[in-house]
Amino acid sequence: MIDRRLLTHFDWPLLILVLTISFIGVFNLYSATFGEAESNLYAKQILWMGIGLAFALFITVFDYRFYRDLAYIFYGISLVLLMAIFVYSAINPEVSRWIKLGPFFFQPAELTKITIILFLAKYFDRFSKRDGYLLRDLIIPFTILLIPSLMVAKQPDLGTAISLLLIGFSIILFVKIKWKSLVIMILGGTSILPFMWNFLMPYQKKRILTFFKPEIDPLGAGYHIIQSKIAIGSGGVLGKGFLKGTQCKLHFLPAQHTDFVFSVLAEEWGLLGGFILLGLYLLFITWGVNISIRSKDRFGTIVAFGVVSLIFWHVIINIGMALGIMPVVGIPLPFMSYGGSAILSMMAGVGLLLNISMRRYIF
Repeated sequence: MIDRRLLTHFDWPLLILVLTISFIGVFNLYSATFGEAESNLYAKQILWMGIGLAFALFITVFDYRFYRDLAYIFYGISLVLLMAIFVYSAINPEVSRWIKLGPFFFQPAELTKITIILFLAKYFDRFSKRDGYLLRDLIIPFTILLIPSLMVAKQPDLGTAISLLLIGFSIILFVKIKWKSLVIMILGGTSILPFMWNFLMPYQKKRILTFFKPEIDPLGAGYHIIQSKIAIGSGGVLGKGFLKGTQCKLHFLPAQHTDFVFSVLAEEWGLLGGFILLGLYLLFITWGVNISIRSKDRFGTIVAFGVVSLIFWHVIINIGMALGIMPVVGIPLPFMSYGGSAILSMMAGVGLLLNISMRRYIF
């Protein structure tokens, strides 16, 4: 039997907010692929949204403390799936990030974003230090975070690897680090950046170089940024109108249904449309932070904050890519970009937020 209090305190505003952004995303995707061979992507997106919504609601059925008990198991499963990617890509060299499951392709790296949040939440809930953590206290969390991040970067998928690190570091900062340890961590992290350059793939190095000066390769690595900025700038204040974006319709804008969906929206709906979408994301983030603050236990607080950081960094990096103020690293815009695995991971996060929100009265 489901406790009636759970239905009474179900977080309808959060669900409506997510569905509103998703609704905008479907219309934007319809416009981005209108008249193309893949013009049915919006219908597939609706299907994935439906599956994701059912997944989110399923997650709310069980008390979120149930997922705390399984956090380490979920993390282990995600590592096994990441290792399976290397085996699968050895058999099928054309695929390096996905596993084919019948007619669907599944990206294990997306699942890892949620399992990292659950693992770190359980760890810091179990080993709580009110006065703050020292670097030696963070050896295990750093190790747990770096293993899947390096595996994902090896695929190669630099964007997802960066997002995993940002989510993990956000949680680590949230649980409180002593100032001396934080300074040492920052200095240590920045000192190894030059050495990390040698581990990047040639195309990744080129993307970073063209971020600082896209004009050095206007028809190659810099093409994405240049065309995206043209599309956003041409939208003006009110935009060109639905289905009237020239950069999109004339196929100048690359990856317009994934990485650069914001550019499509900004061209057709202008500055006003962009601000509305950003306002909805801001409302989601503040709502999620409020859920984190009101959670009745430390595990729920950390999980809710982790989900918020996941959405926050994806929005910041994706829109930053579109505006040309961040390198192009291939991070989807939550609930807007096409992609089944990304939708499922985002909706899993929403399910956890709903779960924590509706059970804050039960304890």
